[in-house]
Amino acid sequence: MPEFDGVLFFPVTPFGADGEVDLPALAEHIGRGMAAGPGGVFVACGTGEFHALGPDEYRAVVRTTVEVVAGRVPVYAGTGSALPLARAFARTAAEEGADGLLLLPPYLVKSPSAGLVDYTREVAAATDLPVIVYNRGNAQFDSAAAVQVSRIPNVIGFKDGVGDLDLLARIVLAVRGALDGKPFQFFNGMPTAEVTVPAYRGVGVELYSSAVFCFAPEISLAFYDAVTTGDEVRVQRFLTEFFHPLVELREKVPGYAVALVKAAVRLRGLDVGGVRPPLVDPSEEHLAALKVIVDAGLAITAEVAA
Repeated sequence: MPEFDGVLFFPVTPFGADGEVDLPALAEHIGRGMAAGPGGVFVACGTGEFHALGPDEYRAVVRTTVEVVAGRVPVYAGTGSALPLARAFARTAAEEGADGLLLLPPYLVKSPSAGLVDYTREVAAATDLPVIVYNRGNAQFDSAAAVQVSRIPNVIGFKDGVGDLDLLARIVLAVRGALDGKPFQFFNGMPTAEVTVPAYRGVGVELYSSAVFCFAPEISLAFYDAVTTGDEVRVQRFLTEFFHPLVELREKVPGYAVALVKAAVRLRGLDVGGVRPPLVDPSEEHLAALKVIVDAGLAITAEVAA
């Protein structure tokens, strides 16, 4: 099972003018990301609009990603939704050569902890692939449930997208104390995770997913370098001039956590289309604001490189 390190790449899923998945654009997108050097690729997950993909589309997206990555880093595929579908997607990911799964929340219903544990156990049992559990939305685990899922043999990670750092600190301590040496990793899965990286590192969670890597890997990697080398001045500048304005823009419309990323990929020269309903693409006003923000981040990166 892989030990992740570095910046994790969560690619978008391109759609063509006809509304169908654009596999050549996906291959180009993955290829550009790989050239920048991610620590892993997580395909058909939140940024990749897992919720909007049909089973055949999902298969093609995973297959294309695995082919382009060609074993250079681990490829994890999203799964989730209703239990039969989650198991089916998991088996598809295994058949197409994925290295693991990111288990997204089940569909709609809010579930008790015992039900979430059972859901995780049944999806994990569908394949031998390692599984990272996503704590977010209607799938929120308390400490006891987190310990239970961490003991499932092929569950190897816990990704937090809730942001309750008090609870997360207790989960980290409880899980690490319960596993008796089993390899297990924790991930920061908040939208625009870089904003919360300093706080998450304070509770021992250093890995994070970077949507920014999709459209500006140079910004993402420069920020990662600043964080890991302890350059607090540079960290604060990136946060103040790029990440915080990006979050403020993201918060204006539900779904912009995905729509703005796809728009920024287009802004950087690769046509990946728009988002599928029920998400909406950014307005012209917000696209103009996005360009200003991206330019500011690139300017900081250029100064650092110089």
